[in-house]
Amino acid sequence: MSGPYPPEYGAGPTGPQMHPATGPEWFPQQPQAEPYPENTSAYPGMLPPPVQYRKKRRWPLFAGVLLAVVVVATVAAIVLTTRGSESSSSTLTDASAKAAIQEYLDAMTNGDDETVARHTLCGMFDAVKERRSDLALANLASDAFRQQYGRAEVMSIDKIVMWSPHQAQVLFTMQVEPSGSSRRGQPQTEGEQQGVAQLLSQNNEVLVCSYLPRTAGQY
Repeated sequence: MSGPYPPEYGAGPTGPQMHPATGPEWFPQQPQAEPYPENTSAYPGMLPPPVQYRKKRRWPLFAGVLLAVVVVATVAAIVLTTRGSESSSSTLTDASAKAAIQEYLDAMTNGDDETVARHTLCGMFDAVKERRSDLALANLASDAFRQQYGRAEVMSIDKIVMWSPHQAQVLFTMQVEPSGSSRRGQPQTEGEQQGVAQLLSQNNEVLVCSYLPRTAGQY
């Protein structure tokens, strides 16, 4: 063949190259396996910020417990107050009612205006600042009583009608004697006679708030 020899197989501008099959070091280079990534998260890169869950409010539960405690304390206070008032007040019985009515009748018979006013003011006597009008009314009531009766003694308690644990209306029988200073023409009352009294038990004391004799001529 004339002319220059054709370039060898595989020769190029950078020089002759060997055939890939000439040796194992000339096999095409296989891509190397990359190491397993350390970050196994499902999200590539940085994780999203954590979700802020709404905290449960405990105020309604606390308020319910507090309300229950207040209710229990209030009920206990009412019970203790009621028991205290009952223990500090005399119990209305036949004996206590009879003693209170007799004290009231004796005060009117003897003209003890202060004792009469203490009863008729029905527990307010110690709190009243001006008592002259009350003492004047007590004097008029005792004067009218003395003109009708010279003496009155409670014989029996016929009936007690309780209005409350400390209030009652009492029907009683008393033995009376006529007064020597009764006015001319006024009927003489003697013997047994019934009367009605309204009583109040307060601070270990039984008071006669009102008194009304039941005479034969009463309508």
